[in-house]
Amino acid sequence: MQWVWVLGSLLALGSFSAGKDQKGLGRKEKGGRRDAQAAEQVRESLMLKQLQEALELSPFQGPESPAGAPEAEGAQGEEDEGEPTVSPTPGLMPSPTPEDAISYVLGRLTGLDTGLHQLHVRLYTLDARVAELSRGLQLLRKEARDTREALEALEEAQKQGQRDRGRLEGCLKGLRLGHKCFLLFRDFQAQSAAHAHCGARGGSLAMPADQAQMEGLTRYLKAALAPYNWPVWLGIHDRRAEGLYLFENSQRVSFFAWHRAPLVGGPGAPTPHGPGHPALGPDQPNGREQENCVAQASDDGSWWDHDCERRFYYVCEFPQ
Repeated sequence: MQWVWVLGSLLALGSFSAGKDQKGLGRKEKGGRRDAQAAEQVRESLMLKQLQEALELSPFQGPESPAGAPEAEGAQGEEDEGEPTVSPTPGLMPSPTPEDAISYVLGRLTGLDTGLHQLHVRLYTLDARVAELSRGLQLLRKEARDTREALEALEEAQKQGQRDRGRLEGCLKGLRLGHKCFLLFRDFQAQSAAHAHCGARGGSLAMPADQAQMEGLTRYLKAALAPYNWPVWLGIHDRRAEGLYLFENSQRVSFFAWHRAPLVGGPGAPTPHGPGHPALGPDQPNGREQENCVAQASDDGSWWDHDCERRFYYVCEFPQ
């Protein structure tokens, strides 16, 4: 019985020693893993520091530990309470070699080269797009130019049609006299505006060049405006020089029909306007520099000088 008791005691002691040894091995394995992680971090820090010193950069500053790090470390410490912590031995930490620094730099350069390649691809795509837009813009400009030329040609054709229509209307509705046709327009306009309207219809303001044209135009205006006396613009002016009367085509006027005040006799003497009737207006022209355009009276065909901005009827002439 004593031998049995001694054998059981030895077996129990062996089992206790084995469990204790297994627990110690587990602690050593955990400590070894922590030592390896710490050694890897120290190795990376040393390599970055050496690389920054080689590139003349400021010392590397690692990221700040988050606020919850101490609590996590405290919790881990509570779990590993009672387990001995083994600090890494500096002598066993592998230091970064020049090959490691070169590999790191080459890796960074490779990344930069890849980024530059992507940038070049995008720039090429952008250049192609800009070239396409430029070609489209040139086509639009060409189409706009062609459209503008077509519109100008259409406007010119419309103006030419209006001039042809005006000349035809002037000879059909107005007075045919020699190689000219005269047409009265009952529209109050200044002398310059009347000249423009006649030109748009393919003619010009009336320019009677001789006595026959003057008498024919007088009969036409008197019949059209009787029994009233209206001044009607002619194409005659002295805007270039006082007293130098020119037609609208810049030819000098050689025939005149200025108004002259009739002589008034004594009491009971007959006058053109009846006994004792005063003379109608002074001799013309009398406006000097203030009156540079000529209008014809519709009742007797006499010429009067007026301010060119006054608004009168006007008569146009058209070639047959």
